[in-house]
Amino acid sequence: MKGRHHERPIETVIHRFTMPWPTAGSAHGVARPIRLLAVSDDRDPSLERSDVRTTVGPIDLIVGCGDLEPDYLSMLGDALMAPLVYVRGNHDRGIGWTEGSCRAPDPMPDARPIERADLRLAGLSWPGRLDGRAERDEKAAWRQALALAARTAMSESASLVLISHVPPQGLGDAADAYHRGFPAYRWLLGRLRPRLWLHGHTHRASCVSNLDVAGATNVLNVTAATLIELTPVPAKGALPEAGALEARR
Repeated sequence: MKGRHHERPIETVIHRFTMPWPTAGSAHGVARPIRLLAVSDDRDPSLERSDVRTTVGPIDLIVGCGDLEPDYLSMLGDALMAPLVYVRGNHDRGIGWTEGSCRAPDPMPDARPIERADLRLAGLSWPGRLDGRAERDEKAAWRQALALAARTAMSESASLVLISHVPPQGLGDAADAYHRGFPAYRWLLGRLRPRLWLHGHTHRASCVSNLDVAGATNVLNVTAATLIELTPVPAKGALPEAGALEARR
């Protein structure tokens, strides 16, 4: 009918990912999924709309994997009423980034495990100098990897969520050398065997898949935005192999 107004449906490009997660119980007293919103590199414009954020639902933790402005990260935390943790990427430097950083919490401590939202997390920001051009620093990446390995007991590593900007070598690589993963991170993955590793840096268009599997580890490229649900299972129960999960748009 002429003049009739049709509302456009809400469109979102947020990826969704679900996997079982070992837990000994929740501080909230309920066995419900732990819901993470992981973001990196590219703003997802749909998250700037309040109606889309409503469809996302409650979020336990926002995880930034680098190369997003502090103003954007703090906006997400405020709008979704969720705590924020993040690592710095290669573009997170310069006056513009520094001026906005006062509106966001400090980055995650480098290569030091912390606890948030009933999870044990460890962050690896872009290694090396924070001023000037962001050069790849393989030695600095090795220092990160060795430090985290020394600080993490093997009994704790299976339930660790590892957060980095750059992926481990061979898992989420792009074709160009600058956007390939670090060998030190691949060694760390083999040493700790975390159940989940989140990263950015390589845009999805340059990757065959946003999910790579290495042994017991799901390595997930969260460029733009990914909603992750970690479904509690008994810590002593048998867990599905890595990759036995649901990943969808």
